[in-house]
Amino acid sequence: MPPRTKFDRQSVIEAALEIAQREGISGITARKVAGQLRASVAPIYANFENIDDLVAAVVERVFALSGELVARQRGDDPLENIGRASIAFARGYPVLFRDLVMRPNAHMDSYDALEDQLLEMMAGDERMQDWNRQDRRRLLFKLRAIHMGLSTMTAVGLVPSWLDEDEVEDILLEMGEELMLAASVKREERSK
Repeated sequence: MPPRTKFDRQSVIEAALEIAQREGISGITARKVAGQLRASVAPIYANFENIDDLVAAVVERVFALSGELVARQRGDDPLENIGRASIAFARGYPVLFRDLVMRPNAHMDSYDALEDQLLEMMAGDERMQDWNRQDRRRLLFKLRAIHMGLSTMTAVGLVPSWLDEDEVEDILLEMGEELMLAASVKREERSK
C-alpha cells in the first residue's frame, strides 16, 4: 500500500478555494474538499476544528488575494488603485466577486467600517483637504456606485465587446475625475 499523503493547512485552504472559485463560498463542504484533495475528510478535520473555520480561512485567503491585487497597482491615488484592483478581482474571480460583493453576507466588514477608512484616505488628498466629511461622503458614494457598476458588469460578463480591459479601467478613472470636477464646481457655487 502506498504511503498516505499528508495535507497541511494551506493545501486544504487551496482546495477549498478552488471549489469557492467555481461554486461560491457556500459550495465549500467537507465532502467536496475531500474530493478536491482526493482524500478522506480527515485532512480537513486534522487542520480545522470544523467546516466554518475552513470557510473563514478561505475568506481570509480571498481578502489576501484582493490585497495582492491592490498592491500590484502602480497609481499614486489609493482610490484609483482600489478601483483598478476591484475590476481585476471581478475579472479574475467572478464567482467570488458575486458571492462576496454583490450579496449581503457575514464575511464582509460592514460598509460603515470600510467607508471610514476610505474617507480618511480622501481627507489626505490635497484636492479635498478643505472638504467636510459629508461632501467627501457624497463623492465616495457616487464613486462607489460607478466602481461597483463597472466591477459588476465585469464579473457577470456584461462589458461590451468593443471595450478591452484597459478601456474599462480608463472609463473608471475618467468617471472618477468627472465626478471630482463636478463636486468641486458645486462646492465653489455654494460658497459664492
